[in-house]
Amino acid sequence: EVQLVESGGGLVQPGGSLRLSCAASGFTFSNYAMSWVRQAPGKGLEWVSHINSGGYSTAYLDSVKGRFTISRDNAKNTLFLQMNSLKPEDTAVYYCAKYWASGPRLRIGVRKEEYDYWGQGTQVTVSS
Repeated sequence: EVQLVESGGGLVQPGGSLRLSCAASGFTFSNYAMSWVRQAPGKGLEWVSHINSGGYSTAYLDSVKGRFTISRDNAKNTLFLQMNSLKPEDTAVYYCAKYWASGPRLRIGVRKEEYDYWGQGTQVTVSS
């Protein structure tokens, strides 16, 4: 059974940092591209960052470039999102998601249907 379990969210002041983790199981993690997706209250899904299966190709939403860093540890089946200089507009539930197709390419999905498994989400609140 495929499972994605996020952790690391919480309440942080503007300018602060958080590191999200996503523990994966039930599939060969190192074969699949992964993404972080967020949903703010009352808004739709927003693709934040993507990483290829090998961890050497990444992509970011323009508004988080230079502040967020996606990475992965394939030996530990874990995906990370380091978030620095957090802003109130980063407040959202953050999900990790597995791209449906395997392979080394960077996959920049834009539709929910391109991801076949999602975590339960972790809340990030940026507020003073």
